[in-house]
Amino acid sequence: MKHTIQQIFRSTNFVIGFVIFMAILLTVIIYPIIVSDPPLGIIGQGTFFPPGTYVSMYDSVGATAYTLNLRNAASNRIASRLDNQKRSDMQTWLVANGVPASEIDITDTEKLLAQWEANYDPQKKIPGMTFAKQRAYQRLDASLQGLLSKEPIIVAGQNPETGTLEQTGAINQTDYVNINHVANVQVLPLGTDNFGRNVLTELVTATRVSLQIGFVAGLVATLIGLSLGLLGGYVGGLVDDSIMFITNIFTVIPSFVLLILISFSIGQDQRGAFTIAMVIGFTSWVWTARAVRSQVISLRNRDHVNLSKLSGHSITHIIVRDILPYIASYVVMALILQISSAILVEAGLSILGLGPRTTEVPTLGLMMNWAMIYQAHLLGKWWAYFPVILTIALISFSLNLMNTGLDQVFNPALRD
Repeated sequence: MKHTIQQIFRSTNFVIGFVIFMAILLTVIIYPIIVSDPPLGIIGQGTFFPPGTYVSMYDSVGATAYTLNLRNAASNRIASRLDNQKRSDMQTWLVANGVPASEIDITDTEKLLAQWEANYDPQKKIPGMTFAKQRAYQRLDASLQGLLSKEPIIVAGQNPETGTLEQTGAINQTDYVNINHVANVQVLPLGTDNFGRNVLTELVTATRVSLQIGFVAGLVATLIGLSLGLLGGYVGGLVDDSIMFITNIFTVIPSFVLLILISFSIGQDQRGAFTIAMVIGFTSWVWTARAVRSQVISLRNRDHVNLSKLSGHSITHIIVRDILPYIASYVVMALILQISSAILVEAGLSILGLGPRTTEVPTLGLMMNWAMIYQAHLLGKWWAYFPVILTIALISFSLNLMNTGLDQVFNPALRD
């Protein structure tokens, strides 16, 4: 056993896959201990907040102000509020409103803003422009207010005696606050999704649930396939014919189509993560059973098996003691592939809306489903779907690398 383990960990493919998979597994275990927020808790009143560090504006006003004279502060402020896309949108509106394109220079900020202020009318409807686009231009116009202003922002408060607003302070453009002095700071490395939920927290929980589905489905499929393959391959005769008849029926019917029909018939309210895992397991055992059967057929007439028969040992004893150890490595590899396949199948089902119910815990497939429904891929909100794709790819890649490494160790044809 010790020698076998040493051989396994000498395989570069297995080690790389094992390290990636363990990193994912440790993240899934440790992150919830550090961050105990509910995975489906809504923290943002809006959709698709971009990744970044969010500071409370209310608390930052009352924090100690420091004066910093940064050389590129003004240009950075303009660039953050007026990027190239907004400049192009302004040019499009001005041209549609009759301003000659030759007179518009989107690189000249002052001239562009002057032309915009002189020509833009938020109520004007340009032919061919949709209502959503018109609202987008109105939001753009609001964001440009005071862009070139150098005056401070006045902070006013209500006088309790007169009831009127009075100036209580001013925020200059050179005023800065230390982020450590602001009371409420929220780091969102992957932003929020379409419901305003923390994508990173959601992703970690979804990975854990998808791994659980993969392990349960993989174990069920492997146990069923192993049991039927061992029994049919060793006993043969009518037992083998019956098992192969059932196996051939499942082979003819595409497993994914069968999964869709079963999941649809269960109903949304009854489709929990465990239920989906069991359904995937009960429809994915076919190739494992056929492969194990072929291995057993090649072993059942070996000398040690015949000797065990002559010794009067039972069928169960022969299968467990004389055949199973010789195919144990193959069973482990089959289990790894079943786990990887189950995670991908769950993702496919959830994208179609036939995965686990959405009210309790997320899965990687459900996150993809939500991103697709709310058009994150069309709106350019990459953080809502790309980390999910990357996580699924890393899990599948690591498991398949581990399987390849094991195959190189136990398959004589591939052994160096």
